[in-house]
Amino acid sequence: MSTSIDAQADTRFFGHPRGLANLFGVEMWERFSFYGMQGILAIYLYYQASKGGLGIDQSAALGIVGAYGGTVYLATVIGAWIADRLLGSERTLFYSAVVVMIGHIALAVLPGLTGVGVGLACVALGSGGLKGNATSVVGTLYAEGDERRDAGFTIFYMGVNLGGFIGPLLTGLAQQNLGFHFGFGLAAIGMALGLIQYTIGRKNLGAKASEVPNPLPSSQRPIVIGVAVVIIAAVVALIMSGVVTPDNLADVVVYVVVAISVVYFLAILTSKKITSDERSRVLSFIPMYIASAAFFSLYQQQSTVVSVYSDQRLDRDLFGWTMPVSWVNSINPVFIIVLAPIIAAIWTKLGPKQPSTPMKFVLGTVLMGLAFLLFLPMAHTGQNGSPLLALAGILLVFTIAELMLSPVGLSLSTKLAPEAFRTQMVALNFLSVSLGTALSGKLAQSYDPHDEVPYFSIIGGVAVAIGLLLFALIPVIRRLMRGVH
Repeated sequence: MSTSIDAQADTRFFGHPRGLANLFGVEMWERFSFYGMQGILAIYLYYQASKGGLGIDQSAALGIVGAYGGTVYLATVIGAWIADRLLGSERTLFYSAVVVMIGHIALAVLPGLTGVGVGLACVALGSGGLKGNATSVVGTLYAEGDERRDAGFTIFYMGVNLGGFIGPLLTGLAQQNLGFHFGFGLAAIGMALGLIQYTIGRKNLGAKASEVPNPLPSSQRPIVIGVAVVIIAAVVALIMSGVVTPDNLADVVVYVVVAISVVYFLAILTSKKITSDERSRVLSFIPMYIASAAFFSLYQQQSTVVSVYSDQRLDRDLFGWTMPVSWVNSINPVFIIVLAPIIAAIWTKLGPKQPSTPMKFVLGTVLMGLAFLLFLPMAHTGQNGSPLLALAGILLVFTIAELMLSPVGLSLSTKLAPEAFRTQMVALNFLSVSLGTALSGKLAQSYDPHDEVPYFSIIGGVAVAIGLLLFALIPVIRRLMRGVH
């Protein structure tokens, strides 16, 4: 059997452990299926049956997409707990990938809202379990202090963006030429290919990837199973009784995430296990949690408002050929691939002179608000009259804003975390993304492609205002951070 040391000493993949190639592949195919499906999901929900869709009201459809996205990030917390207490990261990753594939198959073969409900629930739960654990397993391939680690993560994240680029292109073509279910089926095939290659190479990951850091005592497992059954039964009952509907789903996810976040913050702040310095650092994270949620409530509208915009407002004619709606989702990954190394090099070059973490949050939030304001000059261009190049420019601003805030959020949560609550602080970072993503669906319900000025001006203006307020609070936040930069 391969050991942890074997995996860490391995140099068979361009100087890196062979397991990195395996993880690169499974993450690439998972992102291929995830973004490929997401690129056609909104229009599938609100297109009329004559165009292959379900004919759901556009507002409700966008709420569903946002709620689903929020649930993905909420599920990362569940996936992390399962890995830490029950299965270990590697097995959690594998079973999560299987659940993702089942979800895409459900979307491809089950009719109507049944397929949507089963499919999105499985993809959300599976993607949440896979998301954090894939990153965790990459980390186990390298010994502490291994100089290859940063380069290994760079290769891994290239797989993320490669899948995010190719997925919408191919599923969009399948949807436009063959129908929505063929697009979803292609996403399922992609995930199946990822699973096959991952299964073949699992032996290269080493024993450390399968360790369970904090095993749950067997005596407590029936309690956990009972709680899980009760929660699932309650969710099913709320849906079947009509309490939770497509129209209010985004609201429900927002309320749930807010409640869980408040409980997490209170549990940490009132704990006797943390020092006064640690408590101060947790308090400093609260305004940045809010800014992160505000940022993602705009950024994640690529799956909601930007999809509708691409469908109804964008001129997608390319030399007489109509570009699929979902192709717009491939623009952002290209910009990330190009710009991420440049931004990283700039921060490295600046060293101690680079902006502080709170200042990076300010830049990300303000730029995200400005990106929405950039839609205003095109507000009166008519049906499918907005230039593709202009939207690409706006998505470039989206990407720069993302690179200011998103990469540092996870790092910040680990730096500010009390020793006794490291996992919970990382969970809080994911919960801010979950809240923002659910809010992106809630906000999108107010979008009217025939009267865009109020929407883009108010939401963009509010985001800029939140960023400026955070800027004013930087001196207070820095003091609370107690030496963390």
